[in-house]
Amino acid sequence: MRRSSLPSLVLLAGLTTLLPHASAQVNGSGHKPYLGWSSFSQQTLDGNFLTQANMIAQSDALKTSGLQEHGFVYINLDSGWQGSFDQNGRPIPNTTTFPDIKALVDHIHANGQKAGLYWIPGIEQPAVDGNYPILGTQYHTQDIVVTPLAKGNAFAGNPPNPYHDKIDFTKPGAQEYIDSVVALFSSWGFDFIKLDAVTPGSYSNDLSIDNRADVEAWSKAIAKTGRPIWLTVSWQLSQDYASVWQQWSNARRIDDDVECEGRCATLTNWPRIVLREYDNVGWQHETGATLGWNDMDTLDVGDGALDGLSDDEKQTAITIWAVASSPMYLGGDLTKLDDFAKSAFTNDELIAVDQSGRPAVQVTGGPQPVWMSKQADGSIYVALYNLNGLPSKITVRWSDLGFRSAIAVRDVWNRIDLGASPAVFTTTILGHGSRLLKVTPFGTVSAPAGRVYEAESATLSGSTYVSQCSACSGGAKLSYLGASPTTNNATFNVYVEEAGTYRMEVDAMTQGPRALVYTVNGSHPATLNMGGGSFNLPQATTVPVTLLAGNNTITFGNPGTYAADLDRIVISGNGNAIPADFTTYEAEAAQLSGTASVGGCSFCSGGAYVGNYGDGSQNAVTFPNVTVAQAGSYQLEIDYTTSGLRTFYISVNDGPATPLEVNGSTFDSPVPVLLPVQLHAGSNKIVIGNPNSGGYAPGLDSITVGPIVGSSNLTAAITNKTGPDLLRVWQLSLTNAGNATAQNAHLNSFMLFPLTAGTGCYAKPLLPTPLPVGSISTGSTRSINMPVVLSPLCHDDDTYHLQAIFSANNGADVGNLTSTETH
Repeated sequence: MRRSSLPSLVLLAGLTTLLPHASAQVNGSGHKPYLGWSSFSQQTLDGNFLTQANMIAQSDALKTSGLQEHGFVYINLDSGWQGSFDQNGRPIPNTTTFPDIKALVDHIHANGQKAGLYWIPGIEQPAVDGNYPILGTQYHTQDIVVTPLAKGNAFAGNPPNPYHDKIDFTKPGAQEYIDSVVALFSSWGFDFIKLDAVTPGSYSNDLSIDNRADVEAWSKAIAKTGRPIWLTVSWQLSQDYASVWQQWSNARRIDDDVECEGRCATLTNWPRIVLREYDNVGWQHETGATLGWNDMDTLDVGDGALDGLSDDEKQTAITIWAVASSPMYLGGDLTKLDDFAKSAFTNDELIAVDQSGRPAVQVTGGPQPVWMSKQADGSIYVALYNLNGLPSKITVRWSDLGFRSAIAVRDVWNRIDLGASPAVFTTTILGHGSRLLKVTPFGTVSAPAGRVYEAESATLSGSTYVSQCSACSGGAKLSYLGASPTTNNATFNVYVEEAGTYRMEVDAMTQGPRALVYTVNGSHPATLNMGGGSFNLPQATTVPVTLLAGNNTITFGNPGTYAADLDRIVISGNGNAIPADFTTYEAEAAQLSGTASVGGCSFCSGGAYVGNYGDGSQNAVTFPNVTVAQAGSYQLEIDYTTSGLRTFYISVNDGPATPLEVNGSTFDSPVPVLLPVQLHAGSNKIVIGNPNSGGYAPGLDSITVGPIVGSSNLTAAITNKTGPDLLRVWQLSLTNAGNATAQNAHLNSFMLFPLTAGTGCYAKPLLPTPLPVGSISTGSTRSINMPVVLSPLCHDDDTYHLQAIFSANNGADVGNLTSTETH
């Protein structure tokens, strides 16, 4: 669904002769997403980082990094540079940290770069109290504020002393004041301005503050300088006013800050990255060369482990940004830029995806989304993601993308040709991994018509009700879904002629992270995690659903917290869609015993998690009906949250509980851990807790069960075990059976579990994964040693279940070793 304000956009397009700034080319900038660096991420780690000397060092580091030759030229100063106000009430630098800001900008320019600066709407209290004369006018700063004083931006306090005071742009001198501020910034030589705390947005999504007039004033002031100055408005802007952001700025921040800002031990983490993919669904049609760019915030991918992301997660982050045509700007410390970032951002094929200026649209959503971007030359970029933590086999059918077959497929990250691909493309993708392809399509396929089921036609329970929604299909939507495991639901009666797997489009809306949880014919619930910028403008995402011939029921709700608002569903296809081969079970929908309780968690799947359990076997989380079609070994992904060391005990089908020690730095962001489990055909019971007194278990977000998968190119075996009884060194040997070198191989995970659970024996690998293995030529083998600590209660004849996951070629080749090993 597109929002209903298209006529206003058409009108704006028709007024370009009257409003020369009504496109992404406003301010003479915005022709392509910009590339560069911002100081803010590093500022969250080091409060003293923002100094002139450090900015010079970052500029010099960018020049020598190799990235500048590939388009990375912006050096942007974020919040904290300002010290006081000049004789005209304009912000000026802190002379202790920035003794000569023009000299800094001159240095940046001499390095062949562009310089950016940060400021906010409104006017700060010291500038008002000083009642300074506004440059070139008869007015003073007290003449232009709203009286009584009102909030000037989202950072403001409550009146009567908001500190950030609102400017009344109907008053003479108001525009002239902004003109004078921008003229000062321009005189220093700045090429970029970030205007922060803009509303509607920035957690203030109504018109109580309303900075729309400020954004217009800043844009007009930039135009008066005659210089091409980029304007970004920030942050988490409301999509309801997208036409304003499009008319007067070059980019808008569609998300919250990507940085942890002290809420975790690293710059960022995976849940903050994946939220960008969710948020972009609602904004995907609001961006482009004539509309401005969706800014997903800083790419914290260059500081090694300090980023808080694995290389696979960094690859996925860069892919998300690139296919969205988001500005790509690094955070962290450029003087310590790691090899991964240097390799990625000197890959011109990868940079070309972002710089094409043709943002992708989502074709399939859910935990394994597919995005596509049609290029001017007829080629198509296709991004495949695995947002689960366990490796999965993913298949994309080209007909779902609108063409019959692929004449050629190229791997963008590895810069290699994969050949033709008739009908479908299948690959195994690591947990939190991705593939980025450039496809040459052949033939066209028309999308099949779908059957629409409006929200107002559903059967409602509890507090869920139909509300008006002018942009929605049928003019209505469902509100107050969820926040209950048993009620506040909506049930659709869906009819299909033949049994099979169909494509279900879900049109829903949210501002910030929310989730819809749905069940089909009373089966296991599935979770559709979402983000977005509006509760008034529906976004469409499509997932596979398996239906019976005849009548079916599909029920939407959320057992842990409020769901997104729901407009409609559309069922399409002929039953041959590709079903998911995994099942996720939300902890908040499980059976909770004792003190176990549900809590809110905005970064968790479904928006909730379970805590306050363990400290005795009576306090546990039970998944009573984990169902698989065939007996055998499966991957069990457990998504948990913790700050510090905690231990799970996992019991399958009433077997002995296996301990699993985990660590973390935050309770607000789930982390996956994988272990192999043996399951019966049909229903299985999995219990998670901690029976030890005082032994609280980690917070539990969800579990996911899927098949053990891997490619045939990479195989592995344990080839040697040496050392004393309690500190063994296990040698893992990887063999490349493919027809090309396996570049940059890694051991992604290495997990050991005693088969004699409950005896007190445990085996703990000492080295953190992932571990580099190196490149492996065709037919060759390379080995890596893993030290393993065994507890004193282990015996020589004990056996262990091993699961090792390994990969090469930026995750394009994935292997999995599941074996039973002796001491």
